[in-house]
Parts: sequence; structure tokens; C-alpha cells
Amino acid sequence: MVTKQGGLDKARVLVEALPYIQKFAGKTIVIKYGGHAMVDPLLKELVMLDILLLHSVGIRPVVVHGGGPEINAMLSKVGKESQFIRGLRVTDAETMEIATMVLVGKLNTEIVSLLNCYGGKAVGLSGKDAQLLRSVKKPMQMANSEGKLEEIDLGYVGEIEKVSPEIITALLDQGYIPVISPVAGGENGKSYNINADTAAGRIAGALKADKLLLLTDVSGVLRDLQDQDSLIATIRKSEVIALSEQGILTGGMLPKVECAVEALDEGVGSIHILDGRLPHAILLELFTDGGIGTMFVGED
Repeated sequence: MVTKQGGLDKARVLVEALPYIQKFAGKTIVIKYGGHAMVDPLLKELVMLDILLLHSVGIRPVVVHGGGPEINAMLSKVGKESQFIRGLRVTDAETMEIATMVLVGKLNTEIVSLLNCYGGKAVGLSGKDAQLLRSVKKPMQMANSEGKLEEIDLGYVGEIEKVSPEIITALLDQGYIPVISPVAGGENGKSYNINADTAAGRIAGALKADKLLLLTDVSGVLRDLQDQDSLIATIRKSEVIALSEQGILTGGMLPKVECAVEALDEGVGSIHILDGRLPHAILLELFTDGGIGTMFVGED
């Protein structure tokens, strides 16, 4: 039985959410789903329910998922060690095959099934479907011990050359929730592994999304990694270079920051890095006055 006070608390939550629901109704919001929220069964269920609630109140959610922990686990089973450079997975031919199997064959179908099980209308895609993501091999240079730049071979890691979002728009217009795995097509039918944050950012830009939400395993951008109270709530695009030079933006955060800057350049309203380990992180960010995580915005 719900007590009178409990009922009033729930009513206050709904009233607080109302202006945000009205504001975002009809808007496209891209959600990069990854990290611990893809592994923990309870968090997985809560994320699905959050996405369905957005859809139910007239918001147009698009889900782009990662799968790093699952790929790592599968590589370990076959005796391969995961290697990362500047937050990007070095991907040889065997790793590419395994990544495709995990991302497209396992995780994408699992997310679609869960959304549909809870009453949604989800459709699974990879970046290769309808030429959604066209990619070329990603170049990279790094300074060696002598300070000279050297070419780094990342293998089948792709750099997105073109996004053709028509298939996503068509699905959204028909009331479906697109769920996209970050595997792109390239020349001669090659497949490329795309960083999920980067894929989400480029897709959000092509859709001119109102918001891009990046679910991760940190509370946001911290000035001091050892101090959870040092969260930076808002970062303007003009502040990114200085924060990078100060060593605040490093490692796995780099692809997220790069995708945030590029998404802003392509017309996305704002980008939010959220702690996906927090139950209902999506709803807390979108529908409450305080919000959570770190928000990247332009200069206006």
C-alpha cells in the first residue's frame, strides 16, 4: 500500500518531470549504451525501461550500443589479449570477427529482444545496414621515445567517412526504436570496428539530435580522478583544449570528448556523459532539475 506521503512524493516527481517531457516531446535523443549497465541484469532492465518511457511520452530515442566487456571476455576465451591505444581497441582480423559476432550477433539481438519484451517496438541494425555507416581505415600517429611521430596500425579500426541516416529516420517516423551496433562497412565489403562513442556522436550529428547521452562507468569528467566531488557539471567547447592540456581529459575519456566536440560541430544540442551504474540515470538527467554527469555545450 502506498502511503499518503509516498503518493505525494511520487506526484511531485511527476510534476517536476512534466516541463521536461513537454520540452523534449518529438525530439530525437541518441543514447550510447555501454559499460556496466550492459552487464548488470538489474541495470540492464532499468535502462530498457527508461528508454521505453522516453518513447512512450513522445521522445524519439535511438540506441547505439558498445560491448567492450563482452568482447574482452570472448577474446580471453580464445587466448587473445585486449590491447588499447588512446582508448581504441587494436583490432586484427580475428578480433574483428569476434567483435562482429559479439556486437551484431549477440548484444544487438539481446537489446532488441529486451525492449520488445517490455512492450517496445525495437529494430536492430548494424552500421553496415542500408550503408548507414561508411568507413575507411583509421590512421593514427604517436610520438616515439625520441619525440618523432610514428604511424600506428590499429588494424580494422574504422574512421567514419559518411553517415546515411535515412533508415533511422524512416524507422523513427514509423514509431520504432532503432538499436545500432557500431560495425561499419568499407571498401570491398570490409568490416570495421568503430568506437561506440564515436559512432553515436556521428549518428547524433547526422540526425541533428537534440541530445546525445553517453552511458559510461564514471560519474562524468572529474578534475581529480581520486575525488568524486570534483565533477565538472558543464564544459563549454572552448574549454576542452585547456582541460586536455591539464591532463584532465585522458585515456578512455578522450574518444568521448572528441565525439562530444564533433557532435556539437554537427548541430547536436548538448552531449551528456552519465554514470550508467546509477539506476535510472537517463531519467535523472533528462527529467529532473538538477541532472547528473557532465554536459558539453557550445558557446551560446
